[in-house]
Amino acid sequence: QVRLVESGGGLVQPGGSLRLSCAASGISSSFSNYIMEWYRQAPGKERELVAAIITTPDTADYEDSVKGRFTIERDGASKTSALQMNNLKVEDTGVYYCHAQHTTIHALDFWGKGTLVTVSS
Repeated sequence: QVRLVESGGGLVQPGGSLRLSCAASGISSSFSNYIMEWYRQAPGKERELVAAIITTPDTADYEDSVKGRFTIERDGASKTSALQMNNLKVEDTGVYYCHAQHTTIHALDFWGKGTLVTVSS
C-alpha cells in the first residue's frame, strides 16, 4: 500500500521559512517513475499546484506566485520530496499536500493527507 506522509507544517511569521517533507513508502516501482508535486489549498479555495519536479532540479516548475521563494526537491535514495519555502507571505497559508503521479500509468496517483501551514503575525 502506497503512503505519502507530509511533515513540517506549522505557524510562521511573514518573511519566515518552513521546510515541508514528504516520505513515500510502499511504492513498488522505481521512485524515479513518479513526478512529485506539492499542492496547497487555502481556506475557501480550490486546491492548486504549487511546484512539481520530474527528476533533476532543472525539471522543476513553479506556480508564478512562489517562483524565487519556494524550491522543490526530491531524493530517490530516501524516497522523499521536500518543499523549501522562504519569504513566506500570508497568502501562502493553507494545507499543503504531497502528490505522486506515475509518468506513464495514470492510475498510479497518490496523495498525502496534508500538512497545515499558517503564515500570520
